[in-house]
Amino acid sequence: MARRKKGRAINGVVLVDKYTGESSNFILQQIKRLYGAAKAGHTGALDPLATGMLPICLGEATKFSQFLLDADKTYIVTAKLGERTDTSDSDGEIIATKPVNVSEAQLHDLLPKYRGDIKQVPSMFSALKYQGKPLYYYARQGMEVPREARDIHIFSLEVLRFENNEVDMQVHCSKGTYIRSLVDDIGQDLGCGAHVTMLRRTSVANYPVDQMIPVTELQSLSESLDIDREFRNFDKLDALLLPMDTAVLSLDEVRVDDKSIDDFLHGQPIVLDGASANDELIRVYRRSDELFFGIGSVVRQDEKTIEIWPKRSVVYREDYFGEK
Repeated sequence: MARRKKGRAINGVVLVDKYTGESSNFILQQIKRLYGAAKAGHTGALDPLATGMLPICLGEATKFSQFLLDADKTYIVTAKLGERTDTSDSDGEIIATKPVNVSEAQLHDLLPKYRGDIKQVPSMFSALKYQGKPLYYYARQGMEVPREARDIHIFSLEVLRFENNEVDMQVHCSKGTYIRSLVDDIGQDLGCGAHVTMLRRTSVANYPVDQMIPVTELQSLSESLDIDREFRNFDKLDALLLPMDTAVLSLDEVRVDDKSIDDFLHGQPIVLDGASANDELIRVYRRSDELFFGIGSVVRQDEKTIEIWPKRSVVYREDYFGEK
């Protein structure tokens, strides 16, 4: 008999307002413990220096975290001109200092170069893998390894403040963008160097910024829990969870009967008459109770039918429908 997973069968997304000084994984483990969740995962790490929106998926919602990893994001960043560091942020060691002879007009003239489709070489202090190990592993040993420039897209890049060798900017960017590298590149082009002193993520996909919750607030709602004991009093925490399908709301949806859901969960296709889809992927709901059961791949579509094969299906544990 398979061993039952320790933890609650709780599914959803909590929008954590990450605090500075800790890794995203440390925050993730805090939230997992607070919710007594059997499974949890974050949707794109923030540097220890950074604060802001960190969607954390619980339970079956982890199956859709990749969609948030791939989503556009928005940041507010403060760059200090005149100093370059080995990590491109204030956690690193200063490796170069130069006088700042830059006007705000010069900065504005430069920024169009960084809007739209550009290529970016990732920082050595990133989690990208090289020969099976993250780049920061080599960086901490003083080693430089080859990195290929990656295609990214900057939707908008605006100056919010230019004062006393500090610049505040707002960046709306595609997945895979390293804000530290962006600031470092801008500083190099300005001829004075620059590094990040403050970074705050203000949006991921279309999640509402006003629903971000500080970890301290979540802690205040939580009792002292031991996941080996009977679960209790999670109602206030659970009320803050967003539905797991919020990670894939950009996809079309279909609602099907109970038999089709049973087929879907057993790896069989759903064939729908008189339906259509605009994307290769589609959200699937059970019509009888509007419950979300995952996403499917549209493998065939004509003027009469569409055929949907399971890609990520949601499996609800029996106790999910009981008292949580």
